[in-house]
Amino acid sequence: MQPEAPQSTVNESIPTAARMYDYYLGGKDNFAADRAAVEELDKVVPSTRALAVNNRAFLQRAVGALAKEHGIRQFLDIGSGLPTQNNVHHVAQRIDPESRVVYVDNDPVVLAHGRALLVEDDRTTVIQADMRDTETFFNHEETLRLIDFSQPVAVLFNSVFHCIPDSETDGPPAVVARVKDRLVPGSFLVMCQLVSEDPAIRDSVTKFMDQATQGHWGRVRQEQDVAAWFEGMDILEPGLVEVSEWRPDDEQPAAEQLTQEWIEFGGIARLR
Repeated sequence: MQPEAPQSTVNESIPTAARMYDYYLGGKDNFAADRAAVEELDKVVPSTRALAVNNRAFLQRAVGALAKEHGIRQFLDIGSGLPTQNNVHHVAQRIDPESRVVYVDNDPVVLAHGRALLVEDDRTTVIQADMRDTETFFNHEETLRLIDFSQPVAVLFNSVFHCIPDSETDGPPAVVARVKDRLVPGSFLVMCQLVSEDPAIRDSVTKFMDQATQGHWGRVRQEQDVAAWFEGMDILEPGLVEVSEWRPDDEQPAAEQLTQEWIEFGGIARLR
């Protein structure tokens, strides 16, 4: 089954967090506006490229641990961004070729890459939906084709919640609550986001990204904000940490290092 055509056109003049992230990781699916935004962001927070590398390595370790140690074979990657090397389906299917992955993103450029993924294997797909629109991505025909919600699922919110603002109905806590309601015990949530304990960094980055993306941004938060999302779940060791400290191994990229101005903070939790 082929994915639906993108529902909106791409405005190459407005940067997106997904394409900026792609550029930081050395990808080619970005535009001049994204690269210009990266150059300006680096003036505010120079260690951001290392932060992106840290985050990508954490994602790969997290998926590997869930597949190897907990037998997870179903993954929903929400706000997945553009495909790079060692994507979720690559990591999971190296452990078990029958692993199934649904990528969800609202960027039409990301959706376009779904065609290539579907050619690659029929256990992986990409659907277009906003991360806040849980009804759409849980009930999508492609999701239901691949994911059996009577069995444990890993839902990944990897470095994405800073892209949405606080809201009683659609902020991160509300989204997490709706997702948990759809999952059986033994499922997992992987969550991390950009945090800083320096109010000047939080304010300057949030202001810059909000202007650069023309309002498609939330905010840089604090560690206590992220910790609140994990309440009522069993957090896997080593707990909630800066992501390069989450079970580091010898396969980490050499470029991975502790960042200075802000960090990716989070972890993995199991539903009771």
